[in-house]
Amino acid sequence: MRPSDRAAAQAPHASAVLAALWRDAALPALALDRIELTGRDPVMPSPFALGTALQAALGAAALASAELGRQRGAAAQTVNLDIADVVRESACRYTIDGRTPPIWDKFSGLYRCGSDVGQPGWVRLHTNFAHHRDGTLALLGLSPGPGTERASVAQALQRWSAEDFESAAAARGLVAAAVRTPQQWQAHPQAAAVAEQPLVGIDRIGEAPPRVTLKPLTDNELPLRGLRVLDLTRILAGPVAGRTLAAHGADVLLINSPHLPNIEAIADTSRGKLSAHIDLHTETGRDALRALVSECDVFLQGYRPGGLAALGFGHEDLARLRPGIVSVSLSAYGDQGPWRERRGFDSLVQSATGMSVTEADAFGSKEPRALPLQALDFGAGYLLAFGALAALLRQREGGGSWGVRVSLAGVGHWVRSLGRLAEGPAAKAPAFEGSFEETDSGFGRLVAVRHAVRFSHAQTGWARPSMPPGSHAPTWPARA
Repeated sequence: MRPSDRAAAQAPHASAVLAALWRDAALPALALDRIELTGRDPVMPSPFALGTALQAALGAAALASAELGRQRGAAAQTVNLDIADVVRESACRYTIDGRTPPIWDKFSGLYRCGSDVGQPGWVRLHTNFAHHRDGTLALLGLSPGPGTERASVAQALQRWSAEDFESAAAARGLVAAAVRTPQQWQAHPQAAAVAEQPLVGIDRIGEAPPRVTLKPLTDNELPLRGLRVLDLTRILAGPVAGRTLAAHGADVLLINSPHLPNIEAIADTSRGKLSAHIDLHTETGRDALRALVSECDVFLQGYRPGGLAALGFGHEDLARLRPGIVSVSLSAYGDQGPWRERRGFDSLVQSATGMSVTEADAFGSKEPRALPLQALDFGAGYLLAFGALAALLRQREGGGSWGVRVSLAGVGHWVRSLGRLAEGPAAKAPAFEGSFEETDSGFGRLVAVRHAVRFSHAQTGWARPSMPPGSHAPTWPARA
């Protein structure tokens, strides 16, 4: 029986899951005595141990932050993280000037398909960006733009099998996923490739002496104070990683292209960050990024595999530009296998890998069902932050430049390995009363969930308000 098929009365406690992450990253075991994880699954209506995964991932990042602070001369801090608090932070719950922004455009979502070709099935579309929407409509032979009706999309999809449409969309650089059962996914070659890759890959990508650019800390300072992080991500997982590092004191500089759109959640995920524009399709823009790289500690990017390398900012390029750098990359399906270059988002990876069918089966639904929160995005975000910090700890101890890799599909594989909760579907999501903070931002009055991590000495949180892309110059502030 595969771990993903196992039913359990309870999930393993998040402490055991965190300890496994910590050991896999080859970090000092004594630090595990300095974290307290309270509560346990189930805390969300799902057969998956979502709270356990999220608590372990964010807890690992927080403990690595505290360990870095200890290495910088601060007192050894203890870390506390409650499972309900991390679920709240991972629910993407926020308002701007009293308005709750929509999560999806009108074409995104689940569709029946294939009835006209005798291959009935389901497909999920992701069309939040206009170019993805219009490309999908063109593939279906429909008029581009928001004026087309959703019913027309549903009718056009009857002429396509789910996997044929998925493949045709991928060939055009669009994002769609056929809904598979867990068994169908296990038979797919990409499933084998995902299973062979580590959840958090940490590899030496170049030689460099240990770098001591961070100043010593006092006990009450946040452990990442003065750390410089370049954040070249747009959708949830990468921005959540940068936001997590910012909550622990890092200077995070978000870099956006002036020509690419963003989702409205940027108002929430940009808390604590500076936000600048750079056009990497110009030599001037590439020069500006090289200048920033030459003074940064962590480079975080969510381009599809090979995308930034083609512009001169692959792992090895960065190691030459900035010996000792930690280069962190996020992908949908990993950097091996036939889908290594395929685009994807949380909801699509859930669909393609059988999670939506498992979720539906647990509730007795014949229609595929999404997870109750975007756990792959948030889990990947916390693991990206953890991987970056684990690599920094290695760099300080033994030098080197380091590459860190996390994929959404890898996170899904990990979540499945934690087993299924027989009582999970009956669980109630935690209430949100008292968990919000209210601040002015460049997007309006923002009400969003406070950071879940509690350090014993320093107070976590975001010192900078979220601002629209291009609000700041592409330069570093003085090191704190």
